[in-house]
Amino acid sequence: MKGYMLIAGKRVYKQEEIEILFPYDGSLVGTIPRGKKEDVDLAVEAAKKGFEKIKKMTAYERYQCLQKAARIISRRAEEFAEILTLEVGKTIKESMAEVGRAINTITLAAEEAKRILGEEVPFDAAPGIKNKVGFYRRVPLGIIGCITPFNFPLNLTCHKVAPALAAGNSVIIKPSENTSLTVIKLAEVLIEAGFPPEAVNVVTGYGEEAGDTLVRNENVRMITFTGSVETGKIIMSRGGLKKYAMELGSNAGVYIDEDQDYRLKEIAEKVARGGFALAGQVCISVQRVFVHEKLFDSFVKEITDFSKTLKVGDPRKSDTDMGPVIDKNAADRIMEWIEEAKGLGAEVVYGGNRISDTLIEPTVVINVPEEAKLFKKEVFGPVVVVNKVSSIEEGIKQVNNSPYGLQAGIFTNNLKNAFKFSEEVECGGIMVNEIPTFRVDQMPYGGVKESGIGREGPHFAIEEMTEIKTICFDLN
Repeated sequence: MKGYMLIAGKRVYKQEEIEILFPYDGSLVGTIPRGKKEDVDLAVEAAKKGFEKIKKMTAYERYQCLQKAARIISRRAEEFAEILTLEVGKTIKESMAEVGRAINTITLAAEEAKRILGEEVPFDAAPGIKNKVGFYRRVPLGIIGCITPFNFPLNLTCHKVAPALAAGNSVIIKPSENTSLTVIKLAEVLIEAGFPPEAVNVVTGYGEEAGDTLVRNENVRMITFTGSVETGKIIMSRGGLKKYAMELGSNAGVYIDEDQDYRLKEIAEKVARGGFALAGQVCISVQRVFVHEKLFDSFVKEITDFSKTLKVGDPRKSDTDMGPVIDKNAADRIMEWIEEAKGLGAEVVYGGNRISDTLIEPTVVINVPEEAKLFKKEVFGPVVVVNKVSSIEEGIKQVNNSPYGLQAGIFTNNLKNAFKFSEEVECGGIMVNEIPTFRVDQMPYGGVKESGIGREGPHFAIEEMTEIKTICFDLN
């Protein structure tokens, strides 16, 4: 499959190309152009024209285009799912689920296009002011640079691009070099649905080349990025005076209270699914589990028993539960972190073995010390840490013992404990009697601390992607 860049609706090929490999066996999926500064500059010039066109579209016209895009993707769901599995290595079941979510995200953004509201400003509420009336309204920013990750190249791109277009912005998308083919097809669908070709541009390539140029360009009014903390900090240090939305790292924690003995099996299954979905390569994967000491041994047995039932292998097969991580380098790092934790006194109670270059067994590690990378960093792999705590207070302390703060979860029947946890845990989202991996696409989604800045979810992303213009009439 030969990929290309999309600039002003035209397919752009380059002599230098990047190979996209199937994570499961390393076979060639396709190629994409290695975009450079000149390609980004062309895309910016196109996006300037695109912005002039799209901002003149009515809210209803933008709504219609997004609704049509959702219908096109729905008709081509299996095609998108197959590409997702080949590029990302997620199971075909996971890919179909992502396509369904992407359709929902675009549909939500379509509805929000009709709800970009302002408000009357009571100027006469200030002393001495009479006969002045007015309001504020939200207006589009201009060109938005969307730098998207490898793990959900369809839905997470939709979370950036659909609200941007709904609000009347033009976009330049720089997808992950591992998973660009899905994004190219999405952009073509958006143009087919009726958006100006100049308003939807894709520049493929490496972050330090195409991505860096996009970030530094002064005509780009906002960068919306999903990826690592380190890269997020680099982007903000180089981008200058513009808006940013940053969805960065996490090592999501969950606390299991002492009154949950009657449903430990159910919770253990939820936790395992939350930790091993997409081989743990989800920003809100369950990574750290803090279990009340009364239930610790029973919980470890339940999660171990369930993990043994998971089938790991070829993600193209419908009965596969977990596929590979994205590449060999990621697998190398994950295995190094497991070995480091073992060296510090942790115990692997299930898994911990490498099946191939990119396949790692679902792994449960107990009694992991705080200084281990498995505890303090984001593993982004199929590893769940289970540690013992003596109280709700210690559980909260350990969940907060992290540089991140994206989402966290608690399982309890104690209403006071639930409120205490939701008040004291430093996260952008608190899930009560649910794992932190829970997300629906209409909710505000984002973190505190090093987990990022801003919120996604179409309604909330549109707020980030617009600015307020105040209009005042003097009636004197």
